[in-house]
Amino acid sequence: MPELPEVETTVRGIATVLQGEVLARVEPRRADLRRPIPVDLRQRLTGARVIGLGRRAKYGLIETDRGDTLVFHLGMSGRWRVDPEEIGKHDHLILETAAGRVLALNDHRRFGSLDLVATDALADWPTFKALGPEPLSDAFSHTTLATAFEGRSAAIKTLLLDQRIVAGLGNIYVCEALFIAGIKPHKPAGQVATARLKPLVQAIKDVLASAIEAGGSTLRDFAQPDGELGYFFKQWRVYGREGEDCLQCGRAVERRVDGGRSTFYCGTCQR
Repeated sequence: MPELPEVETTVRGIATVLQGEVLARVEPRRADLRRPIPVDLRQRLTGARVIGLGRRAKYGLIETDRGDTLVFHLGMSGRWRVDPEEIGKHDHLILETAAGRVLALNDHRRFGSLDLVATDALADWPTFKALGPEPLSDAFSHTTLATAFEGRSAAIKTLLLDQRIVAGLGNIYVCEALFIAGIKPHKPAGQVATARLKPLVQAIKDVLASAIEAGGSTLRDFAQPDGELGYFFKQWRVYGREGEDCLQCGRAVERRVDGGRSTFYCGTCQR
């Protein structure tokens, strides 16, 4: 699944096509993805000018001058294709600007979503209202985590993946950050000393920033809007490296399955 860095990379990519442009054609090509596509999406967006693009957690935002924001989620393998040579059967939304540029939202599995929300109501939109702070923002700190973890027996990795605690983190980058911070992923969150949370927060911010700079990670079908692959996977320290030597101690990287997700870690370096 595209995680925060992949969505951020996507938003930056499509911004070069959409920012300041008028949407001359808006064509939903099916009635639903993971949930129904708004029936008035074509009417509300056609002729509107894009005045801003952004991201909240793993959602991309396209804001228009009509007071609407198109909120998209890429699901498991969705991506925007820029100026495709032809429109395929898995291209479920077409946006064409007055300048003649075309974007196609491609989602083979249809696990993504499209919503149209009044811009001034975004903060109160139920999906966003339930989210925790952005991990790259000043609102996310070691004190935030200390409060959320107090008295909790659940594994620290499980709680870091809880979008109500911190928004946008996914499996890859949590595994990587916990390794950098030297914290065992299945350690009960409430037993992690507050002093150890400060370097963890910094590790999360650093890993995400590095991944964004590298264009995200290549996972199955993910690619940037221009078709380029992300290269952060070349920097993975533990994720996907089961049985390989730990880059710090030389012991084999281990893998365990928690809640259906693979967890990669070093049994020596992480405690």
